[in-house]
Amino acid sequence: MVYTLPQMVEVAAERFPQKDAFRCNKAAITYGQLHQQMNQLAHLLISLGVQRGDRIGVYMNRSLETAVAIYGIMQAGAAFVPLDPLAPIERIHFLLEDCGIEYLISQAAQRRKLAHLSPTKVKGIIGVKDAGDIPAFDWETVQQVEKTDRPPVNVMENDLAYIMYTSGTTGNPKGIMHTHYSGMSYAKLSASLYNLTAEDRVGNHAALHFDISTFGYFSAPYVGATTIIIPDAYTKIPASLSTLMETEQLTLWYSVPLALIQLVQRGVLEERNLQSLKWILFGGEPFPPKFLRSLMQTWPQAQFSNVYGPAEVNQCTYYHIPAIPTTDDPLPLGYIWDNTEMLILDEQDEMVAEGEIGELLIRSATRMRGYWKRPDLTEKGFFIQTKVPGMPEVFYRTGDLVRLDEDGLLHFLGRKDRQIKTRGYRVELDEVEAILITHEAVEEAAVFSFKNEEYGLLVGAAVTLKEGQNSDEQSLRNYIGQSLPQYAVPQHINITQALPRTAAGKINRKALKQQVSKI
Repeated sequence: MVYTLPQMVEVAAERFPQKDAFRCNKAAITYGQLHQQMNQLAHLLISLGVQRGDRIGVYMNRSLETAVAIYGIMQAGAAFVPLDPLAPIERIHFLLEDCGIEYLISQAAQRRKLAHLSPTKVKGIIGVKDAGDIPAFDWETVQQVEKTDRPPVNVMENDLAYIMYTSGTTGNPKGIMHTHYSGMSYAKLSASLYNLTAEDRVGNHAALHFDISTFGYFSAPYVGATTIIIPDAYTKIPASLSTLMETEQLTLWYSVPLALIQLVQRGVLEERNLQSLKWILFGGEPFPPKFLRSLMQTWPQAQFSNVYGPAEVNQCTYYHIPAIPTTDDPLPLGYIWDNTEMLILDEQDEMVAEGEIGELLIRSATRMRGYWKRPDLTEKGFFIQTKVPGMPEVFYRTGDLVRLDEDGLLHFLGRKDRQIKTRGYRVELDEVEAILITHEAVEEAAVFSFKNEEYGLLVGAAVTLKEGQNSDEQSLRNYIGQSLPQYAVPQHINITQALPRTAAGKINRKALKQQVSKI
């Protein structure tokens, strides 16, 4: 009976001991090797005093060792906490303190940053030979641990498996707590939905600290598939990335739309043979249809699917695109997937009428336990209804505004917190953005709100233009004014060479707000 995430590796090691579990930078680790090394790491952690429920940080670039790290931590009964190696050291200090992390799994590439951890409560670092005043244990030490069997730790399916921190728009980041049960539920549902088998080769583009990575790290091992971890360098050079995709004969790809857009623009796809691709999954933000059309024409053999789900529930909807889009209309979120229930509520927490707009709430086996050390946020984020006495049903409030059409498809209509009031009028920023992106000269667009001393909140925008195309701010404002009332037309549109991005590749609207000068 498989009820914890490390047990998936145990089963895969029995079935496919010599099969590659993970590949990265032309190196590989088989399921048999992963099984042995995760147990060795678990025994080392336990010998250092790590107990069930402890949190262990994973401070690493994309590499094979990330798989050993997360499964070894969970096998010891602890929970792994992915840390962004590109994040400012002050943020890392906050996460270490907030999560009570005493041990880190890292690598030599992070040695300079690790030297700044001395003020923290870290007692040991695994993966490096030297960490200054902090005891260190390199990977050779891990592989020399004599015990290779499962350690005697009674891990239950409802125990904490990992905590994933979200950036947040204001204040300090918050930790999303997932259990073995929610992680396993995601692995099972996603593997079933996308027909994943042991023969698949999954392209894992996302870094470990992004929830998209759970497909490669959890869903693939669930069926014994091979996950190809895309090295950091390849994520920055689309032509090299497409070469890697061809060489590794990927069958499934999952990333944010930006990675795919860059492949369309600079991946020289016409020179690559990527007929092995069966599924192209994308999520995290809307995929501009003009780029999607190009990619679907390039890879006609592949099935494209729009994935939606906040990190708090892993995933909850899907939309398998039936044909190449003929318009620039946004793609639907799609259908609620198995073992999941939804509500669409108004501001009074009442069900909306059929076809009306409301906030999407999700009840699913993949739902998080709550926010780490933030019962206030957990209470605010959950909605509880009781249809059967003594049996409360807990829904997560996504904050996303949706509409269910007559065909049962969910449509995304913006964030609940992306609705602003400007000069007495309500404006949906996503609606303005959807109009702006349809302009023939616009490559990318981002719409945001910013504060003005005289008028309060105003609408601002930033765009990049297509190569060879020209436009100016007034022309763009006139274009938007053809579809929307004047109060919804941005007061300021910045035409720029590139939009600022977060580490996840998403448009950084917070940074855009800061760039807007006083108007």
